[in-house]
Amino acid sequence: MKKYTRQRIILDLIENVEIETQEELADYLLNRGIDITQATISRDIKELRLVKVLTSSGKYKYATMDSQHEGANERLAKIFKSSVLNVNKAGNIIVIKTLPGAAQVCASAVDNSRIKGIAGTIAGDDTIFIAISDLDIIDSTLDKIQNLLK
Repeated sequence: MKKYTRQRIILDLIENVEIETQEELADYLLNRGIDITQATISRDIKELRLVKVLTSSGKYKYATMDSQHEGANERLAKIFKSSVLNVNKAGNIIVIKTLPGAAQVCASAVDNSRIKGIAGTIAGDDTIFIAISDLDIIDSTLDKIQNLLK
């Protein structure tokens, strides 16, 4: 089995199952027909940048770096809601006006929301420009950004 296929399976497992140890991960992989050494699991964990995070039940589990920052994403969303003054479109660009000094953190909230169709964001002090990859989806993208304010 190719390394990338195995690593994709590992990512799928840790997303759907709370796996606490490398041994437990090896058992899950073996159940899927993948015989793997502890050293290979260790290398995969390092390459995939997996971390152990505390679950709500008080146990630790493997997770991706993105899921480790879920709390930060929630804080960014709160800042976004309280700092955005208005959202408008101008051609294939969405323009967000924020409180002074809040544009960069609000742009991070938009980036972390992973809305499809956003080509990129540029933030100044109180203004964010969001480039939309396809003019046909600008209205739906605008709606998704406005939903972040709710």
